[in-house]
Amino acid sequence: MESRIADLRCKEIINVSDGCRFGYVGDVEVDLESGRVTALVVPGRLRLFGLLGREEDRIFPWESVRRFGEDIILVEADAAQVRRAERRRRREA
Repeated sequence: MESRIADLRCKEIINVSDGCRFGYVGDVEVDLESGRVTALVVPGRLRLFGLLGREEDRIFPWESVRRFGEDIILVEADAAQVRRAERRRRREA
């Protein structure tokens, strides 16, 4: 079975232990030296229709992924495993 990283963007992340839905994959972290995916990133939700910015992104380590389905990715994540990334406010010119 062949797949691409772009195919992950269409999949929703759901916690196996409590059924919590975190959202859709927005990005992945890749270790450039080994060429392996290290984490899945779910963008934070919009605050007040985006007028107040976004919540922090949620980052799921690759080790927490348990199963891939056609439409979903099942993860086993607790609060300690899920990192929240601070959004970078600086834009490169």
